[in-house]
Amino acid sequence: LLISKIREEYPDRMMATFSVVPSPKVSDTVVEPYNATLSVHQLVENSDQTFCIDNEALYDICFRTLKLTTPTYGDLNHLVSIVMSGITTCLRFPGQLNSDLRKLAVNMVPFPRL
Repeated sequence: LLISKIREEYPDRMMATFSVVPSPKVSDTVVEPYNATLSVHQLVENSDQTFCIDNEALYDICFRTLKLTTPTYGDLNHLVSIVMSGITTCLRFPGQLNSDLRKLAVNMVPFPRL
């Protein structure tokens, strides 16, 4: 898989992934739950940080908070991009609270894999 090849090429780098977890409410194909379940092992083995984003929660935010009657994948992707931008802000802009991925992992991961 691609993530294991990247880990082999750059073993000393921190790897953060963003994964959207499927839900029955917002589903395009039947195999989405299988793909998500089978990919968890690779994420645990090869990623230092995995941010899981619930597709149904995104849908509810669009529907209830943003008052969109029929949220599209573009709307859901826009919310995901806001989340990704917010998490990586400390890496991109100068300031007192600057951090790197290693410090972010120390603060966000309560039980790192031994």
